[in-house]
Amino acid sequence: MMDIDLRILRYFIAVAEELNFSKAALRLNISQPPLSFAIKQLEQELDLMLFERNSRQVVLTNAGIRLYKEALFILGHANSLKHTLHHADARPPVRIGFVGSMLYRNLTGLLTELKRQFPDITFALTEANSSEIIHDTDRGNIDLGFTHANQLPVGIESRTLMSEPFLLCLPQNSSHATKKSLDLAALKHENFIFFSRSVSPAYYEMLLSMCVSAGFFPKANDEAKHWLSITSMVSQNLGVSIVPACMQHCGLPNLKFIPFKHTQRSVTDVVWSDKKEAKLKQEIVDFTARFYAAFL
Repeated sequence: MMDIDLRILRYFIAVAEELNFSKAALRLNISQPPLSFAIKQLEQELDLMLFERNSRQVVLTNAGIRLYKEALFILGHANSLKHTLHHADARPPVRIGFVGSMLYRNLTGLLTELKRQFPDITFALTEANSSEIIHDTDRGNIDLGFTHANQLPVGIESRTLMSEPFLLCLPQNSSHATKKSLDLAALKHENFIFFSRSVSPAYYEMLLSMCVSAGFFPKANDEAKHWLSITSMVSQNLGVSIVPACMQHCGLPNLKFIPFKHTQRSVTDVVWSDKKEAKLKQEIVDFTARFYAAFL
């Protein structure tokens, strides 16, 4: 197996991009003869012509084009490896999973304050649904997760951050859109868009129970996995829904959010595993709880 010096690959890339040995040598801050010799040596080692040269131009051969792509990858990986090794002793980022509706529960404000409170820590975000976040937290792929209230496996801790009412979500052209409040039963003939039963059985059953308590079984043919998807579908006149109050800040057009009488609440929890970095996680959880207590 032949060894190729990374320095020679850098020389080759410069010539491949400039297609001019004089300009490449100037870019590399070397004289032209050593550059020409290095490229010739590389071609001999590979037993391939990488450039077609004449007095007027330099052109990459097919082999040269292929080597150029590979050389970029190799040097990119080498630089990435160098960076990784130089930061081998640095604290890894705190990985945060969040349900999409957290964007309307001041997640941005929380992150700003977390960075101020913990300046030596970086935070990496991943959006997912509650089930996925809990699963990844249990497997150690997420450090802290912001989820809707769900059943948790053994070893996963949780703390409630907020509880908010639901609102009816209607298209603006609905005959009920001008009402300041509404009985849920007034929508019994509408098509309801529900939160996916497979993603969150608890939310599905909660929405269903509201309708049953109002005296009707909803026509609910459509489901979605994210609250933003549900409000988007309502915005497109595909039906009506019952959504957490925070979704009134989603900014989508053609929507009307109306209060209605109910006792259920949308509960947001922070979840974590105490298997690793338990002290740091607890500090972040405590800070987060104080932030939302002040926010609410």
